[in-house]
Amino acid sequence: MIQHYVKQDLKLVEIDSLQPSSWINIQPPFNIEELEGLSAKLHIPLDFLTDSLDIDERSRYEREDDILLIVINTPVINEKGSESGAIYITAPIGIILTEENIITITAVDNPIIQKFLENRVKHFNPLDRKMFVLQLFEQTVFRFLDCLKKLNLKRNLIEQELYNSSRNKELQDLLRIEKSLVYFVNSLSSNELLKMKMKRTDLLKIRDMEEHLDLFEDIIIDNSQALEMSNVYTNILSGTMEAYASIVSNNLNVFIQRLTIITIILMLPTLVASLFGMNVDLPFSNSKYTFYFILFISFFLGVLMIWFLRKRKIL
Repeated sequence: MIQHYVKQDLKLVEIDSLQPSSWINIQPPFNIEELEGLSAKLHIPLDFLTDSLDIDERSRYEREDDILLIVINTPVINEKGSESGAIYITAPIGIILTEENIITITAVDNPIIQKFLENRVKHFNPLDRKMFVLQLFEQTVFRFLDCLKKLNLKRNLIEQELYNSSRNKELQDLLRIEKSLVYFVNSLSSNELLKMKMKRTDLLKIRDMEEHLDLFEDIIIDNSQALEMSNVYTNILSGTMEAYASIVSNNLNVFIQRLTIITIILMLPTLVASLFGMNVDLPFSNSKYTFYFILFISFFLGVLMIWFLRKRKIL
């Protein structure tokens, strides 16, 4: 689906045909024929459009003639994942700057693009293409921070559940969070390198534009903060998983030790009963008090064994 938008009376309005200084948004569903037609119409290299559809595409920029491609990774909910898959994955947004238009393309329904479509970004105007790119960067960082807070809250709730139970579901949920954080760390690192390189080369030509430059520097700082948060949460989660594995192993050892002690305590009474149950003559075998005598000896030996184990601080 290829949509064209312009800003009129502070509102984003969809138009039927391409106009200069308009925003062209491409999102599912669409087909390759539509992309080929747009590529031929605007003289854009086709790979600028198709590269952004690769879910594994790294953050980068590329220039060909007067056309600039910027690819940045953004967090999205993993709707196709299984129960053991990551909660969030990252998907690229391609930003293409031509002489007259700005084009965004993504292979999934991206909540960041949706915010712009719903006019929920302050001072957004497709006419200011440089600011539009910076606002996309800014909303991407905000989305990362929001997802990180949700993942951390979910991790805290799961930890509370683990204190009361040791079900596999909680462990699977922690593993899903860990996978999400791995995606975040890799994407935020790649995004940070992209932004630092863009700032160093002044790719957007904003060195003399104080407002734009200040915003770009704030975005880089926020991206670094999000990356640091991802690393911290990853380390905490790894420590939690290791600590829980140690607790489970220790509880298992304690349980086996108790079973072993119970087996040893019951072994001596069982031995006495076995001896008196043999088909041989034994002391008091013909007495009417034999049964009570056997019970007394078994009980005495059991108590004696418990006393011995307590004295040795085993029990």
